[in-house]
Formats: sequence, C-alpha cells, structure tokens
Amino acid sequence: MRKNRLLLQACAVIALALGFLSSCIRDEAPGMECDIEKMWVEGEDLEQYFYDANDMKRTVISTESDIDFSVRSVILMPKQVAVHFDLTPGATISPENGSVQDFSDGDVIYTVTAEDGKTKRVYRVGFREVSQAATNRTNSFENYEEVRYSYSNIYYHRFFELDKDGNKLSNIWASGNEGFCLSMLSKILGGQGATPEEFPTVSDPNGRTGRCVKLQTLSTGDMGRSTNRPIAAGNLFLGKFNITYAATNSLLATEMGIPFADEPVRVTGYYKYKRGTEFTGADSKVIPGRQDEADIYAVLYRNKDENGNAVMLNGGNVLTSPYIVRKARVASLPETDEWTPFDMFFEGDTPIDKVLLENLGYNLAFVFSSSKSGATFEGAVGSTLYIDDVVLSVK
Repeated sequence: MRKNRLLLQACAVIALALGFLSSCIRDEAPGMECDIEKMWVEGEDLEQYFYDANDMKRTVISTESDIDFSVRSVILMPKQVAVHFDLTPGATISPENGSVQDFSDGDVIYTVTAEDGKTKRVYRVGFREVSQAATNRTNSFENYEEVRYSYSNIYYHRFFELDKDGNKLSNIWASGNEGFCLSMLSKILGGQGATPEEFPTVSDPNGRTGRCVKLQTLSTGDMGRSTNRPIAAGNLFLGKFNITYAATNSLLATEMGIPFADEPVRVTGYYKYKRGTEFTGADSKVIPGRQDEADIYAVLYRNKDENGNAVMLNGGNVLTSPYIVRKARVASLPETDEWTPFDMFFEGDTPIDKVLLENLGYNLAFVFSSSKSGATFEGAVGSTLYIDDVVLSVK
C-alpha cells in the first residue's frame, strides 16, 4: 500500500507539471484505459459533404462520450461510412476499427474495451448538420448532465443543447469545471467524492423559468495558491475546454467559438449577481478598493487565417484578435437579487463575407463569467452570477 501511495503522489507531481492529470490517474491501474483519443473519416469522395476537410477528423476530449462530425447535410451523405479511431494503448473497439457502418438509422454505438478485457466505455458516434442551436430562440439552460471526471468519484455538470430531432448536442456549451478538478487532487487521491454543487459552473433549480446557470468564483485551495491560481471563476462559453492545457496554460484551455452561419445582431437575457467581499490578485493578496465584476460578451470571428489555417480564439485573445469582425459586451452588471434584464448589441465595421458566412467561415464565441478578470486568476471568492432566458437575434 505504501508503494502504491508513493506512486500516486509522484504521479500527481508530474501531472501538475505537465497538465496530464487525467492520464496519470489512469496509470495507477495499467491496462484499464479505454478511451477514443481521435477519430476520422477519409476519402476525397466524402470531402464534398463537409464544410472543410479539417472537419473530417476529430480530437476527442477525455470527458466526451457523444461525438459528432459536423456536415453540410445528413440527408445527402452516404449512409455507409467507415470511421477510424486512435485508442488508448492496448484498447480495442467494437464494431471493428475502420469498418463500414450503416448510419442511415441514426448514430452508431461503439464499445471500447481496455487491455484488461474487463473495463469498457461506450461512445455514441454520429453525423450532424452544424447546429444553429442558439439562433433566434431562448436559451433557458434546462438541459444538463452529470459528468464523471476520469475514473474518480468526482462529478460536475455539463450543459447541452438539442437539435431539431431532439438529439443531444454536447459540443455546444463548455466550462472550466474539468480544469477545476486539478484543485481536488487530495480528494481524488484519497478516493473521496465531490458533487456538482462544489464546482464553479452548475445547474440551479431556481431559474427565472425552470432551471438556470449558476456561476460562482471559488477558491482553488493550497494547490491553486502555490501556483498563483488562487481562484476559479464560474464560466460558461460556446466552444470546448481542452484539459491538456489546464495546468500549463489555462488561457489556451478555453477554446472559444463554434461555426456560425448567421450575422448576430443582439443578445438579451436575465441575470442576478452578488460580488464577493475581498478582491485578490493572482498572488492571493487582497487589492484594497477593487471590486469584482461579472462579465457577459460575444464575438464573431473568422475561423481561417489568410493561408487557410484554422483559427480558434481562447481566453487570451478572444477580445483582441484581429480576426474579430463583430463584438458585443454588457457595459455593467450591477448587483441585484432580482432577475434583471441585460441587453447588448454587436458592433464592428469590418465587412462580413456573405458567402464565407454561409459556408461557416465564421465562429461565434459567447462567454459568461462570475469574475471579469477570472482568466488571469483575479477576482473575489463568492462572486455569484445567475443567467437565464438568453436570446440571440440575427439578421
């Protein structure tokens, strides 16, 4: 037992240095890894069904179990498609890797079996027309699920949308909840559990209509203070959270934006906000006289550079990138205990290429945060922002 504990402790140190905590925890039980790491389809005959050839391959985040390829039209696509996978070492997959499967009746279920022959993980793989889930309708944030972090007893909430057929789209909204697991290392190593309510981003039953999003700035404990990351702001954004960068460059971990085919004009919604009492910097020292602020903003940006390379904005450049063509931001969010309306309009003079827009050459990034400077680990523990009934209007 002592040897195993020393191994776990050493593993944890390496994880914090490299940002691979999830993989490290799995290594305590060799042969039990059963994840899809990448998946792709290939062939020139299939390229015409995708907006971009890069969409024919997907890197799979460790917490994903519902994985979709984004296509122009599901109806026009061939029904028989071969999907290829990169798996964790020693794992196998059924149906067979690279085998042709019939997607005419919907998604295909794949089961990944670890090297030990016992540990299994089930994935749903499908093809989806790129979602306009947030367009011209109310986002009431009723749809959420509990996600288990790696092989621990730690659970947090993840929000999702539904497509026109009622299928779950789990690649729309993201948060920093998975990264917050790094602050729970002692619980993970000790086999303890954590509930979704202990995380910065959580579904709350007391919405303006039904449920809502609760975003709370929390302390990251001794581990966060030792790395000048003493707080974690509650956040929710369109895009993905890439755990690979969580411990080394957290700004890169927030990959903000999803392909969007309309020109956004306005965002309305409702909020409640209460700021924490002590504003601290990344060095954990109180900054006298400074008060925390919540933040709500959105940008539309070109998702390819001049050479055709993919552009994905992150927490470091989402408000400053030269590829931004429209930007909207709520000027201020005063404290309020009542559901209070907010409103923001998209501004910008850069011409929008209509053909490029129709072909998903732009991404829409949408961000809510309980601490305006949370990306640089400045804020007040206890600052809490509630969000509900958000409507995005387009031309």
